Amino acid sequence: MSTYGSGFITRVGKVLTGAALAAAVAVSSLFVTLPVNAAGGSVEMSTSYPGISTKPGQDVTFDLDFDNRAADGTSVELSSSGLPKGWSDEFTGGGRKISAVYVKSGEQNALVTYKVTIPDDTAKGTYNITIRGNQSALKLTFDVTDEETGDSGLTTDDTTQEGPTGTTFSYSVTLQNNSAADQTYALSAKTADGWSAVFKPADGSNDVASIDVAAHASATLNVKVTPPEKVAAGDYEIPISAVSSEQNLSATLKAKITGTYGVEVTTSDQTLSFNANAGHEKDVPVKIHNTGNIDLSAVALSVTAPDGWDASFDTGKIATIAAGDTADATLKVTPSKNAVSGDYALTVSASNDNTSSDASFRATVKTGTAWGIAGVVIIVAVIALLMGIIRKFGRH
Repeated sequence: MSTYGSGFITRVGKVLTGAALAAAVAVSSLFVTLPVNAAGGSVEMSTSYPGISTKPGQDVTFDLDFDNRAADGTSVELSSSGLPKGWSDEFTGGGRKISAVYVKSGEQNALVTYKVTIPDDTAKGTYNITIRGNQSALKLTFDVTDEETGDSGLTTDDTTQEGPTGTTFSYSVTLQNNSAADQTYALSAKTADGWSAVFKPADGSNDVASIDVAAHASATLNVKVTPPEKVAAGDYEIPISAVSSEQNLSATLKAKITGTYGVEVTTSDQTLSFNANAGHEKDVPVKIHNTGNIDLSAVALSVTAPDGWDASFDTGKIATIAAGDTADATLKVTPSKNAVSGDYALTVSASNDNTSSDASFRATVKTGTAWGIAGVVIIVAVIALLMGIIRKFGRH
């Protein structure tokens, strides 16, 4: 074989050897880039509310659930795509920022939290982000609007109510859950000694200590507040709260106790009777008692007596009687000089613009001594006359 032929064969052999080597490298590279975590394909990632309305400047969080259908646990790499410009996001678990999560066999709820921060200058519109956990992909939709979606809250339209002592106040309260998850709220009220407060669903008849509210939903509660029986007049506050594992909501109810007005006419020994002589003045000590829990002012005193009698108080009006206190007054009564012995009724009254009270007094009248003597003389004369007649005509 010629030298030319031998060199040609040698060059061809080198080319073939190089091509074979390149093919081998390519095949090796192909096998290196194939997925090696076949178990990851059996993990499904989901969230309860993948579409949500929000506002610029807010943080939105999603609880991510994982369902591993494989017999063994597996590590799942977490990632996102399609994040709008200026937005930021992160995956967290166990209170820390994470990039992967180990998913045991079976269902595991709220294993990871995905948080998205929306900038203040975000234009309203619809935005989509896709998050992935190995082969599982989940599309999240954000409806950014300038309309007020509001925070969760505990509110009432009738914060302040007013009533006298003994009133039971009833408030209608709205519990709004604007979070992306259902909430169970524990209900409570902070009341002063002697006060009580109970919660009842607007559509129920039983008192409750907790209530479930779905995400982006509300519940109406009736809160019944009962003050102590003898509570003093004044302004009172009743803080109420609804607490879940994620939220602590509160509101303050207000009650204005106007108090009760009351007055009573009596005497020191509770006896509403006295003795009097016809034509002679009689002083009767009277007690005017404020039975309410509000001070009484300008309490007028008056008396109604039989015809021909003089009856009045030493003072016609008492300026002030403090709540629970008693004022003294003197009733001056002069029976008619022509009154005969017996019992007579008088009505004593105490009143102001807010309350009034009447008391019936009994006056026992005795006639004077002169009339008694005259009566005895007349009776004796009549008896003597009758005896004289009997003696004169009895002989016949």
